[in-house]
Amino acid sequence: MSNGWMRLDNAALIFPVIRRRDWANAFRVSATLTEPVDPALLQQAVADLMPRFPSMYGRLRKGVFWYYLEELSAPPTVQEDYAFPLTLMQKKELKRCCLRILYFQDRIAVECFHSLTDGTGGMTYLKTLTARYLTLKQGIEISPENGVLDWQEAPRLEELEDSFSRYTNGITLKDKEPDALRLRGSRERFVLHLTTGILPTAALLETAHSYDATATVFLAAVMAEVILRYQEARCPERKRRKPVKITVPINLRQLYGSRTLRNFALTLNPGVDPRMGDYSLRELCRVMAAQLAAEATPQQMAGRIAANVTPQQNLLIRAVPLPIKSLIMRIVYRQRGESKGCINLSNLGLIRLPAEMTPWVRRMDLVIGPQRSYPNNCAVLSYSESTYISMIRNIQESELERRFFSRLVELGVPVRIESSNQGCDTRRGRCDR
Repeated sequence: MSNGWMRLDNAALIFPVIRRRDWANAFRVSATLTEPVDPALLQQAVADLMPRFPSMYGRLRKGVFWYYLEELSAPPTVQEDYAFPLTLMQKKELKRCCLRILYFQDRIAVECFHSLTDGTGGMTYLKTLTARYLTLKQGIEISPENGVLDWQEAPRLEELEDSFSRYTNGITLKDKEPDALRLRGSRERFVLHLTTGILPTAALLETAHSYDATATVFLAAVMAEVILRYQEARCPERKRRKPVKITVPINLRQLYGSRTLRNFALTLNPGVDPRMGDYSLRELCRVMAAQLAAEATPQQMAGRIAANVTPQQNLLIRAVPLPIKSLIMRIVYRQRGESKGCINLSNLGLIRLPAEMTPWVRRMDLVIGPQRSYPNNCAVLSYSESTYISMIRNIQESELERRFFSRLVELGVPVRIESSNQGCDTRRGRCDR
């Protein structure tokens, strides 16, 4: 950070503005070890990483024109993870720290307010934190590779940059895609339900490849198929049905070679219009793959970046006081932010660790909280021989995840289910595990 503070990156600007009393955009990454966690050693590891990850150790501050991050004077205190994943990050907590370090039995978890970083940045921090902890606990030396950084190295400038500003081409992409179907249910304020499906990665890939699809495309196609059938059952009249689109985050680091640890992802919304006719799963895979391939190019994504960055760089807009700017941003977000997709499906892919760590880490997980207006969210990663699909919701109805996992089983992919059974109050109330 410069002089103890840092501007929010382009993607992070919206999250403080649109947060509500019962919602804050946050995500969780976790590593389950083979032995119980020593909280004192974990606290030491958190302190050791503070100079290496200055952008992660920040608290949210409100300026005259923009929100910004202020560097912490001391590392956050590790806490026992006694409640439910992603308990609400309230405003007063964000003013103290936007990062949580949690432990429970053999699990280390990191929860981030999205203004700090995205899933890739959060996973890099978790890997490095776990590596440092294992060095302290087991006395092993771990190679800085596969996303584990050298904790003794000074932070690199490219890790702290706002890559959106660097990779914009200045040519704004005009995007007028139609609104998608809105999933709805009986909303439960402050209550979340989490269901995790555990799949053999080999079986998932074999089935996906039989449809000439990647795992991400296949899962998005299955989700779209399930939602199409869901809408069909509730809206028999075809001409009244709405487009079904799956919001898929694209890790822009892979397109541009960026090494930033801050946010650097944008979303695409591949999907179909059911008014045009019925689609088989194979056709859905083909449509999803074609749309993602056409849009997820450096040229097209640079135009999307420009659409977000150009207004921020406008001198007139920059001079507008934050309260007025926040009002405008909330209006724009309601019109465009989440109206183009039905559900988010975020896949971090295969998580690799240095060889020295793998005997001590038996599982990795990603959980992304519901979006502001999406009642459901879906996060995916693979580790070792398993793929973990975490579906979270803030509504009573569990029909979507039931249909989704049942369809995977019908397609020949075995699924083992873990569930919170009953919801948990996200204001830090206890709940059944």
